[in-house]
Amino acid sequence: MNGAGNDFIAFDRDENPDLVLTAEFIQKICNRYFGVGADGIITVAKAQGTDFAMEYFNADGSTGSLCGNGARCAIRFAREKKKFSASKVKFVCIGENFEGEVISDEIIKFYLQSPTKLQLNFPLNFEGKTINASFIDTGSPHLVIDVAEFGDAALSSFDVAGIGRKLRYHPMFSPGGTNVNFLTIKNTIVHLRTYERGVEAETLACGTGATAVALISHLNSHVNNPVTIIPTSGKQLVVDFIRDGDSISNVSLTGPAEINFAGEIEN
Repeated sequence: MNGAGNDFIAFDRDENPDLVLTAEFIQKICNRYFGVGADGIITVAKAQGTDFAMEYFNADGSTGSLCGNGARCAIRFAREKKKFSASKVKFVCIGENFEGEVISDEIIKFYLQSPTKLQLNFPLNFEGKTINASFIDTGSPHLVIDVAEFGDAALSSFDVAGIGRKLRYHPMFSPGGTNVNFLTIKNTIVHLRTYERGVEAETLACGTGATAVALISHLNSHVNNPVTIIPTSGKQLVVDFIRDGDSISNVSLTGPAEINFAGEIEN
């Protein structure tokens, strides 16, 4: 599956009760040369008190953070697997309850928890220079930087892999590190490229990153809500929320969730 280009391998645990997802197996099947190829793995299963339970694993086998596009794909996949049939859904992931909505066959809305750890416009030392940066946790930690901080480089030609990898391990964000987002705003549309931890590469889209960038762009640059985000894939994501002074709530991420193909693989 893919959510705006952010791609995942999805398993139904109810159909595969003996499925064991070790870090070694995850790394193998997420490998784009020797496996299926994906940014991460999603599992869904029936769960008491909610419509389904979702698990998310990064391509390196790590867990513990939220994946926004993965959640949207999980909603689509769980509905395909008849875990629920209504347009609105409740599910559990990483011990938290979430909600979503099926807008159409391929357009899925996911409601995130309110963001935390917001820091706007702080100085970040990088390779002998000081750049202006912002930070927010939207279920995963995200560093947000306007590409203009690096001179006249265009976002399309920016070294996301090289600079993103260095900033991902910046001492300020140790020991867990951070995702790194580079943006530019054109005619109120926010264009985004993300270096994603756990994948350890640029991804074609990042849901929690798009949400982070939308909120930062609204707070720093007064981009009107809802915010339209165009990630590397060129697919459109829309972030909506309610702002009441310094409080941000009812945050949602809407965009495409598509099934690429179905197949079988031996564990």
